[in-house]
Amino acid sequence: MARQQLETAAQNLRTASDATADEASDRLDDLADQLDDLATRDSGPDHGRLARIQSALADLDDEVSADAAAAIDDADDAINAYRETIEGGV
Repeated sequence: MARQQLETAAQNLRTASDATADEASDRLDDLADQLDDLATRDSGPDHGRLARIQSALADLDDEVSADAAAAIDDADDAINAYRETIEGGV
């Protein structure tokens, strides 16, 4: 079952990656790949896994351009929207 919010977050990270160079772009692509995988698994990710991804995004937010940072923020918002739908809430 696809989890639309996580797919949206992955797309936002690919947008951020396109607006970024060097190591930050590679890290964003890796995080987008992780979210794509989590979006299509049989069982959804837990809060801890998503929190680790969001922590990595917060670290990257300071290393990228304003356009990339806006896309990262959009991805973070989409992840939060998904987290509100799973047990335990945010």
